Amino acid sequence: MAAEGGGAKPVGRSRMENFRKVRTSEEESPLPFPDLPPDVVEMKVKEGSKIRNLMNFAMAQMELKGRRQIVFSGSGRAVTKTITCVEIMKRKLGGLHQVTKVRYKTLWEVWENQDSLPGSTAQSMTVHKNVPSICILLSRDPLDPNQTGYQPPEPQNGLGTQSGDAEDTSSSSTKGLKRPLPPPREELLTKKLKVQASNSPRGSGTPDHQPEHHH
Repeated sequence: MAAEGGGAKPVGRSRMENFRKVRTSEEESPLPFPDLPPDVVEMKVKEGSKIRNLMNFAMAQMELKGRRQIVFSGSGRAVTKTITCVEIMKRKLGGLHQVTKVRYKTLWEVWENQDSLPGSTAQSMTVHKNVPSICILLSRDPLDPNQTGYQPPEPQNGLGTQSGDAEDTSSSSTKGLKRPLPPPREELLTKKLKVQASNSPRGSGTPDHQPEHHH
């Protein structure tokens, strides 16, 4: 909330610049999938996570340890990276059933004043943020196709897989991330015709071409 006074705004800004974020925590909530095995592996994707490291661990769990299910989760800026990991896993393994759940999570950010006087208690404030969160379950075993967010395994035949990926992304719960744009030429042409149509009768009372009347 910025004040409009002449001297109030820079003072408020300089005070905020003295604060630095010292830690972030998020609420712990159970995974939104029923009947998960108690030892299911959850890959918690963070903004700074390396996709290669995530995939090496996840692939080892599914291929070497023979796990049947795995969960990828991420929130805020890590949502896109979470989806990327899932798409890589589906292409590498194939035949995976998927359930996607989107929800919101609460984050707590603690900020401290870096210009506190020596010997005094540091001023701190806590900021609460609601951020989008995504949880994606991948399973070798069939899942309930009637539950919200379910996607069947993708076809494994060359071009069909690529087209399946495109449809998958647009038809899943994350369809807002990739949305096809309208054809620009048709849109511009339509606007142009509308402008011409609206301008033609808007002239003076003596238009260049009088309409013909047939008796």
